[in-house]
Amino acid sequence: MNSLLELKTLGQRIWLDNLSRTLLGEGALKRLIDEDGLAGVTSNPTIFYKAISESPYYRDDLVRVLNDGGLTPEQRYEALAIPDIQAACDLLRPVFEASRGEDGYVSLEVSPALAHDAPGTVAAARRLRAAVKRDNLLIKVPATPAGVTAIAGLIAEGCSVNVTLMFSLEHVASVADAYIRGLSGLAASGGDVGRVKSVASIFLSRVDTLVDRKLEAAGGEALARRGRSGVALAKLAYQDYRRIFTGARFTELRARGARPQYLLWASTGAKNPAYSDVLYVEPLIGPETINTLPDATLAAFRDHGRAAATLEHGIDEARGQFEFLRGTGIDMRQVGEELQAEGVRLFAQSFDQLLALMAAARKQTA
Repeated sequence: MNSLLELKTLGQRIWLDNLSRTLLGEGALKRLIDEDGLAGVTSNPTIFYKAISESPYYRDDLVRVLNDGGLTPEQRYEALAIPDIQAACDLLRPVFEASRGEDGYVSLEVSPALAHDAPGTVAAARRLRAAVKRDNLLIKVPATPAGVTAIAGLIAEGCSVNVTLMFSLEHVASVADAYIRGLSGLAASGGDVGRVKSVASIFLSRVDTLVDRKLEAAGGEALARRGRSGVALAKLAYQDYRRIFTGARFTELRARGARPQYLLWASTGAKNPAYSDVLYVEPLIGPETINTLPDATLAAFRDHGRAAATLEHGIDEARGQFEFLRGTGIDMRQVGEELQAEGVRLFAQSFDQLLALMAAARKQTA
């Protein structure tokens, strides 16, 4: 049996961490849905920069939007990206309907420039949601303090959200709290909490990249602890997820039809070539979770990945890893804050590159 399809029987869904008109126009995305059970798609400025700058399928539309002198670079980008998001939503619509809204989502990110602007994030999310006009759209919002405020407000309005840039157990707790507060507000206003979907994305390989550097600086026994922190974080986060969403605070909302906020494993391509190419897949398989995979990792798991219920194995070892890090002077909360700040910067840089492409493309297509 296809290893990717086996994951579905274990309660985990696979999303693709990529989107382009090449995938859409040449049928690759549809094949992934039909043959591999793909249940969702994520996008971000980096993905769209690569797609728009490399795929030939954007050329005609680039000329069209550039000839409209009234558009800003950001509006040009959205004029290209939104049709891709709509097309992916439409491809996944049968999955969305068959699962009664559990699966079949596509994520579109608000501008990274709004990472510290809660009102601006809410306004942008409303605008993008209205522009895409698809029930299976998730608006992507970072787990910064301002983002968390925006998330609670958007959920209270009935907007489905993919929370991004989470790197610590503290991020998991604050985001889950915002989700539950938002659902409570929606319920209080008479809204249908069962129509809201949210996922909380924890970035894994980036955690190992930073923590490994700190372990290498410590030397000695610490060297044997490299490559374990991302998986440990995910395993401990899942324990927190189970406690939060089976707890009393969520009980009434669940009775009203509310869905738990599934954890989503992100940044799952191993950045260290010495590590297994399925390091962030095989140990993290369990129910009510999502793993969003880049193309190479998806292909690697299909080829040689082993599907088994592993997520709740090795919890003591995960706790031991965190205790060792603490004893070595590595503060995982501080690691999370450093990585989130870096993530905001990197996405902002990608977005700036994307807007520069939109501003300069007139010369390139003249």
